[in-house]
Amino acid sequence: MAKLKTDRREFIKYSTMGILAVVAGGGMVFSPMGAKAENRLRPPGAINEKEFLALCIKCGQCLQVCPYHSIELSDITTGYGVGTPYIDANIRGCYACEAVPCVLACPSGALDHACEKATDIKMGIAVLENPRTCLAVKREPIPAGYDDKMKEFLKNQTNVTEYEENVLKKFESFEGKACTLCADMCPMPNPLSAIAMISTSVGIIRPEVYDGCIGCGVCQEVCPTEQPSIIIKPRVTYEQFYKV
Repeated sequence: MAKLKTDRREFIKYSTMGILAVVAGGGMVFSPMGAKAENRLRPPGAINEKEFLALCIKCGQCLQVCPYHSIELSDITTGYGVGTPYIDANIRGCYACEAVPCVLACPSGALDHACEKATDIKMGIAVLENPRTCLAVKREPIPAGYDDKMKEFLKNQTNVTEYEENVLKKFESFEGKACTLCADMCPMPNPLSAIAMISTSVGIIRPEVYDGCIGCGVCQEVCPTEQPSIIIKPRVTYEQFYKV
């Protein structure tokens, strides 16, 4: 009997240690991702990140009404705030709908209803992060096949909208030309208030960002370099980045 009790104690001891090891191991896998919110590009009208995460009810209404399929919902692999909406500008930027339907659809206030039109949107700011790879700076034409990524994206959508078809039609017309995609594809009502191609004093052509930029991410989406030369800094204002 004494041996039986001893064996039982040993079994419980090592079984418990095993369970704790599994839990600890799971913590090592998941806790770094959940420890803090990532600095994601949120949909138009998103309030400050802490309050956004508190108010968002993860209903997906903003995603459902977006006519460009720009909005995704985070999952367990993308860090903190599972189920909250974000935009991956490497895949699809926000096309700055004039009526901002995603904001209208938000029932919780996570997307501020004071954001009523495209020029009210403030998501971040565009930055020419890698000028050395920029085709305009390198004076290289837009290569064939540059539009494959957008075509593949639309191919995977079950309900491609007229808006998306119009974007693709415009996007397809630049092959072989000098690269001006970030400026020409800017969806703002007055694109020149946000970004323009300028010639520097040494004759280099490059994009220049202005205070009308809302950080929509379209320039990052359409940039034809392997790693986008121009990217969005989420939740950063023009003044914060360019006027410091």
